[in-house]
Amino acid sequence: MTKILLDNNFAQVSLTSLPDGDVNHKVSALTISHTYCQATVSLYGGHVLSFQPKGFQNLLWLSEQASYQAGKAIRGGIPICWPWFGVNTNQDYANPSIKHGFARQLLWHVESIEADDVGVTIVLVLEGDNQHSLWPNAFKLKQSLFFGEKLSQSLAISNLTNDTIEFTFAFHNYFRVSDSSKISIDNLTGVIYHDKLTDKTNTQHKPVSCVGEIDREYHTSKKMSIVDSYWQQAIEVDSDNCNQWVLWNPGAKLASKMPDIHQDGEKQYICLESASTKWQNLPAGETMTCSQQIKVKKL
Repeated sequence: MTKILLDNNFAQVSLTSLPDGDVNHKVSALTISHTYCQATVSLYGGHVLSFQPKGFQNLLWLSEQASYQAGKAIRGGIPICWPWFGVNTNQDYANPSIKHGFARQLLWHVESIEADDVGVTIVLVLEGDNQHSLWPNAFKLKQSLFFGEKLSQSLAISNLTNDTIEFTFAFHNYFRVSDSSKISIDNLTGVIYHDKLTDKTNTQHKPVSCVGEIDREYHTSKKMSIVDSYWQQAIEVDSDNCNQWVLWNPGAKLASKMPDIHQDGEKQYICLESASTKWQNLPAGETMTCSQQIKVKKL
């Protein structure tokens, strides 16, 4: 069933259900149609699934075998990794269900929806405490999303406890590309990175390759441009209050073992993630905001 939440001269926003295999867990999503773009946002995970500016293809990759079931993260789009990125130092490495925190596996609520001639603004909220034994703190997340000629995404993190808390974080962007072998990201050249596959720190002297298994944390926050030579476009990503860029792709061998990635899916995206991979301190009662902007241009 579809329910129209907003309909004016500029845009229409509807509430729909996503397909899944669990009749007890219907995932609701917002579908956005505006003069300048089309987009979809899952309320499960507060998760942007698609963003297609007018005149371009969808900028975000979503697996054809993505799961929309409780306790599982959706493969593709922009998952929010919080309150920890990767594996918490106290976690069991054999349990992938608790990787990247819990924000991407909880139901977010719509606080407001507005639309004007330049775009649609949606505010989603996630609030709670004692969500996980490894991170039992009281918190509030407010995610503001703007969809127009560009996508602006911000996350305001509020500490509702009486003590300082720690968190790590990432906007886990899955960018859709023509082929990972046809991609260049020039602004990573010359940047110091930590290779999680080798556990070594190096400097990116050569142009970066996005082919094969790769998992690196680049220690820079400067603006990135993902140039697609085949589609003749460049996806530009800028971040604020994010200290690293994470470049990740499982490669064919690992992807073949991941049931929620369709065949050859790993060639159709690269993950370039706005992130703060080191523990951040947030004092009692305070709020910290992280954000990113995504836009595309023709070459």
